[in-house]
Amino acid sequence: MVPSVSASNDMPLLVMRGITKVFPGVRALGAVDFTLRAGEIHALLGQNGAGKSTLIKVLTGVHRHDAGEILLAGRPIHPRSPQHAQLLGISTVYQEINLIPFLSVAENILLGRQPRRWGRIDWKRTNQMAREALSRLELPLDVTRPLNTFSIAIQQMVAIARALDIAARVLILDEPTSSLDAREVAELFGVMHRLRERGLGIIFITHFLDQVYEIADRLTVLRNGALVGEYAVGELPPVELVTKMIGAEAGSGRTPGRPSPPRGPEGPEPHSRGVGAPAAGPPLLRATGLGRRGALNPLDLCIGRGEVVGLAGLLGSGRTETARLLFGIDRASSGHIEIDGRPVRGGGLRSPRAAIRHGLGFCPEDRKTEGLVPQLSVRENIILALQARTGWRRLAPRTQRRLAQHYVESLRIASPSRVGSDFHVRRELERPVSELSGGTQQKVILARWLASQPRLLILDEPTRGIDVGAKAEVERLVAQLRDQGLAILFISSELEEVVRDCQRVVVLRERNKVGELSGGDINLTAVLRMIAG
Repeated sequence: MVPSVSASNDMPLLVMRGITKVFPGVRALGAVDFTLRAGEIHALLGQNGAGKSTLIKVLTGVHRHDAGEILLAGRPIHPRSPQHAQLLGISTVYQEINLIPFLSVAENILLGRQPRRWGRIDWKRTNQMAREALSRLELPLDVTRPLNTFSIAIQQMVAIARALDIAARVLILDEPTSSLDAREVAELFGVMHRLRERGLGIIFITHFLDQVYEIADRLTVLRNGALVGEYAVGELPPVELVTKMIGAEAGSGRTPGRPSPPRGPEGPEPHSRGVGAPAAGPPLLRATGLGRRGALNPLDLCIGRGEVVGLAGLLGSGRTETARLLFGIDRASSGHIEIDGRPVRGGGLRSPRAAIRHGLGFCPEDRKTEGLVPQLSVRENIILALQARTGWRRLAPRTQRRLAQHYVESLRIASPSRVGSDFHVRRELERPVSELSGGTQQKVILARWLASQPRLLILDEPTRGIDVGAKAEVERLVAQLRDQGLAILFISSELEEVVRDCQRVVVLRERNKVGELSGGDINLTAVLRMIAG
């Protein structure tokens, strides 16, 4: 049952001090501190790669930390596994319900701990104990019904009831509201309030800032594996919170630690929306009321020929969801798409193959698992989209090599010294793409879609995980493609890139389109304010 811990106790319930975790080639956490008090809801915030998941995995025994210490109620602990963490009083409820849907509610709550009588499960006592566990959440349910006959919100509550029934003192809620509607969120928040009043310490991980300000007492921000700071919610305005999460400084036009705009041999590249950028052509793609139930609320979006349109927003705002709907990876539940002023049959693009036929290309956020086939060569990865477009007719080997060589040289996928002869060219073309650097792999994906001669290119985080020089090359390539008349949808967590490279910026917040900026109105402060609401 939930322990009664006084919220006024001066001693923190949980202290993580100087937590460091290093994976091969990656410092995931660097001397991070985190403090949770009894009777407190503490939000843990940060963008992708900030270190939130790693910190929670250290706390729950999935990973062993390399340095630092963890204190629970003033005593050092060393969680060895999630099961051991539960025995210590630390329970986690994940975004994906980690229960067995075809078993009953009672079975899920007491799984592995069912009371027995004469060597068999005592079902009467099991059901009674499950009702008692749910009564602590003021949730009357028929505990004999299968779990999958209830809504996702109720399944979340059952997962919480199970966590609390294992005598939890620390409850971790990992994105618990991502699949809930407004009414269900309100019900969950009611439960969280009651648990806080009983002295439970709750770690609330979310990307919905409005919910942070509604429910949390304090918040901790991580960025790039480092602690940015811990704040009382009422003392940190939303705009300041956003700047701390993404590392931008409103009004400065720059991001700390990031270079100035990319420079070519003749000086800085012109801003896409400023001098030197051609005016956008007529609309190539227009989406009206495009949405997907539970993932993206209906929005309107227009992209013209020779135009770079940016999608700005925090993690979970709906940027990638928009890209996936446009490219036909996910099916829209509302709205329709027009290309060249003509409605697409069926309202939207129903598959990536249909999107490719209409002249769309898509560079996904996760290039390693969704963009590349690491066992294949540079040549094979480059010709994939074009081969899919031509169907069963296999491209001749000579055609494959000619196309691949063209993009290897024009995008500088290999250094000039490596392509000085036919022998070296062929060797570079046949190298496994897994041997290339992150920036070069990104250029291979771009080459793939350019080889298919698209009219609209969707770039989802094209500069993530690559070095500064490679980022500058990608940004210069975007400007060149725009000048050649290609339409580009540009998605980046680096707001400085969005401001610098786009002629129009569409701002998303919590799955909604909340505004649009164009031309001289595009600046970092304006984008931050829209994101923060």
